[in-house]
Amino acid sequence: MAKTRKRRQSYTPQQRAEILATAQRDRLTAAQVKRKFGVTPVTYYSWRKKAGATRRRGGGAPVARAIIGNGIGSQLRAEVQSRVREILPEIVRSEVNAYLNDLFSSSSSGRKRGQRA
Repeated sequence: MAKTRKRRQSYTPQQRAEILATAQRDRLTAAQVKRKFGVTPVTYYSWRKKAGATRRRGGGAPVARAIIGNGIGSQLRAEVQSRVREILPEIVRSEVNAYLNDLFSSSSSGRKRGQRA
């Protein structure tokens, strides 16, 4: 007996967005999305991945890359990079100084490096 193929449903981008928004708002599982909207779990997860709205295991907050993609994300990224570039030299300098102080203060007490008292 030959398998019958299901007709492939085509969803508009607006329908996809509505399904994803409803699923996120109501915290639906993939199985619940399938029952409610008829979208297979594979398709649902694919849409979520493409939209950037993935949820971490353990019920963590969803990552909303679709929102970040509208320019706010690139602006935020640039600000964070700028701040990191600004503070990183001081962090490195203080870490190196702490290491050198520790290294030379232990050798000045008559012990060789790596030896304990």
